[in-house]
Amino acid sequence: MLKRLFSYFKKYRKDLYIGMVCVVFESVFELVIPLIMADIIDVGVVRRDTAYIYRKSLVMGVCALISLGLGACYARFSARAGEGFGTELREAEYRRVQGYSFSNLDHFSTPSLITRLTSDITILQNAICNGLRPIVRGPTMLLMGLAMSILMSPKLAVVFLTAIPILGCSLYLILKKLGPLYASMQKALDHVNAIIQENLIAIRTVKSYVRGDGECRKFGAVNERFRRASERSFHYAVLILPCFQAVMYATIVCILWFGGNMIAVGSLQVGKLTGFLSYVLQILNSLMMIANVFLMLSRSMTSTERIFEVLDEKPAIADGPGRAPVERGSVDFDHVYFKYRPDAREYVLSDICLHIEEGSTVGIIGGTGSAKSSLVQLIPRLYDVSSGTLRVSGRDVREYSLARLRDAVGVVLQKNILFSGTIRENLLWGNEKATREDLDWACRIACADEFLSRFPQGYDTDLGQGGVNVSGGQKQRLCIARALLKRPKILILD
Repeated sequence: MLKRLFSYFKKYRKDLYIGMVCVVFESVFELVIPLIMADIIDVGVVRRDTAYIYRKSLVMGVCALISLGLGACYARFSARAGEGFGTELREAEYRRVQGYSFSNLDHFSTPSLITRLTSDITILQNAICNGLRPIVRGPTMLLMGLAMSILMSPKLAVVFLTAIPILGCSLYLILKKLGPLYASMQKALDHVNAIIQENLIAIRTVKSYVRGDGECRKFGAVNERFRRASERSFHYAVLILPCFQAVMYATIVCILWFGGNMIAVGSLQVGKLTGFLSYVLQILNSLMMIANVFLMLSRSMTSTERIFEVLDEKPAIADGPGRAPVERGSVDFDHVYFKYRPDAREYVLSDICLHIEEGSTVGIIGGTGSAKSSLVQLIPRLYDVSSGTLRVSGRDVREYSLARLRDAVGVVLQKNILFSGTIRENLLWGNEKATREDLDWACRIACADEFLSRFPQGYDTDLGQGGVNVSGGQKQRLCIARALLKRPKILILD
């Protein structure tokens, strides 16, 4: 999973590697400082050599400044790598969703897809931007700090090393509990987004039925479930800090006690004990960094799995091999069967045999839920037939490329959808090269010219998000005009 995840760094590997190198050298310069400090105490202070103290202090200051500069460089390169990674991953996920058929979209709710495209990717970005430094710095400080502390005093290092297994066990137990809790928290967030989206889309209906209080109570219940899920997750997450602090302080007390005895008998110098304590603090801080990295990874892995569920969902409808255009508008259903899910027990459409001549007008009549929409959505391959053959212009629809087939079929769905922008921009979805005469022709046939003439800005009238600035009937007429601009071989008015 990690290998696949890091493939999205392809354009930003240089920034990633430079950032990692900066962190390594930053850690090295920080680890040199306790050695210099011990030398100042054991040599400069003991001998009262002021010049020696000044020289070593200057070297220590230079090391600190270099470390600071490397840290600033890391921040720049890691930010570029992290933001670039998020952009690449979000675009890949969005492209995958654009390739979905209707049956694929039935597997994911819209709020869940929104969360996976926004919140889940943001969690991963934060894990990269904030986690890259401790991922590199933690092990570097840990290994080099251990080596330097053992070099300074092997006996005191034994006291310190006993604390590492305790910290490791504590971290393992906490993270084991956190994984499922983070998954449930993200699912609860999906439910919150679903309620928000549903309510905002239907806000006029909510107000007309005076259901505001009821919707607030429903949102409050879902929001409370999200709060409880978040609370349970962070209840365990915050245990890491007190556990590490307790072990850290106990370790320091033990080192001071043993170190004090060693100084008393003359087997250890004060400067070395001071330097050793500095290394101990750096090592414990590096362990804390590693723990926080695992904490971020625990949450980001949940988000990664959710993102890969979208990326791994294979489009149910494969593009046809043919590139030939649709010549005529005839349609033939030859013993067509259809069901929405392969594992469904019953077919929505059974043994449909139907021939529609080019140029003819056919009305499909039936009761509510009798699969009229399902039938016509098979023609442009918004869904694929389960068995049987559907032909357009005498050829199986699966032999056409999706672009060629859908370009020859104009569809006005039951739900009239317009996009943010002007009327002109929405109509040009039907034909990007349409002239003013083409727009006038389509709007006249769709009876949209009647109200367009009353708009001061005409085709340049802004529709607002979702076409909120026009009525439902006006929206439908514009959708019909948009479909007509394609000059399709087959026109479907659902």
